[in-house]
Amino acid sequence: MNAPASVEGLQAWELARRLGGQLRVGPTGAVIGWDFAAALALARAMGADPAAVAEFLPEIEAVMVARLNERSGD
Repeated sequence: MNAPASVEGLQAWELARRLGGQLRVGPTGAVIGWDFAAALALARAMGADPAAVAEFLPEIEAVMVARLNERSGD
């Protein structure tokens, strides 16, 4: 159901899997997102389409932020 349906989607998903160390954290310790400068640099290094990454990654980021912050509240 949630599997990427295109090469570009798969590239964005693989990029998201590699961004674990590129989190932006707020003063309260809550995760607020990924460092997109680092994400786009990694996308270029991976040969991913930057336009597709810019389209897909924010959607993945929103879910990641919500889930990580839910876990930290447990």
